[in-house]
Amino acid sequence: MTQLPALTSSQMDAEIAALARAFKAANGPVMSMLNRLGGSMEGQLALLPGPLLAQIDRVTESALLAAHGLASVGARAPDVGPRGTLAAVMATGAAGGAGGLPSAIAELPVTITLLLHAIRREAQKAGFDPDTPAIRAACLQVFAAGAPVAADDGLNTAFLSARLTVTGPALHKVIATIAPRLATAMGQKLVAQAIPILGAVSGAALNAAYLGYYREMARIRFALMTMAEHHGAEPVMTAFRTACTPPRIVQA
Repeated sequence: MTQLPALTSSQMDAEIAALARAFKAANGPVMSMLNRLGGSMEGQLALLPGPLLAQIDRVTESALLAAHGLASVGARAPDVGPRGTLAAVMATGAAGGAGGLPSAIAELPVTITLLLHAIRREAQKAGFDPDTPAIRAACLQVFAAGAPVAADDGLNTAFLSARLTVTGPALHKVIATIAPRLATAMGQKLVAQAIPILGAVSGAALNAAYLGYYREMARIRFALMTMAEHHGAEPVMTAFRTACTPPRIVQA
């Protein structure tokens, strides 16, 4: 990791406040897009047949494993920049939605791989080596990010360490934990892509929204990891959670 000067207490407070604001605002574009495409996707997702939901879970977990294995190969490819990645995920989403659910499910592994590459780029921007075991795990953990901040939101103190040792079994446990969350997010996308032709428009728009969301989650995570290197994971995470928690209204 690139060594940066340690922040003063006031600088850290200001940085954490800015990250908390970004965290709370990050899922706005995704939710706006889902609402425009048909209201509560979670309710519609629950109406899908059980075997199809199980298939989405399996495809998502397999895609995470495959994307994790291919990540270092993709790192050697030319950097196409933010717009290139955006064009790629939109094209993939459009292709997946063009044929309804069957093609949308087939598209999932490609989309997840593109999203993971974008996350790895954010790690590099923050000065981390995305090929080290701890940072590779942290990149995957971005997919577990949720809002508002909760005890299981994926931003736990353990994964704020750039020196964490991640063994094979531990990595599989990380993926097994992340996969259900990501499957739910991807399942909502599949519902929006279920109608052929119209699904192509939905798929392109949602892929763009998800790319923006996970990129921002990655930027926030790696900024927190940088601060944790200097100030400790527990104080940084505590301050971040506090900044993300709405103030309590006390009635007179």
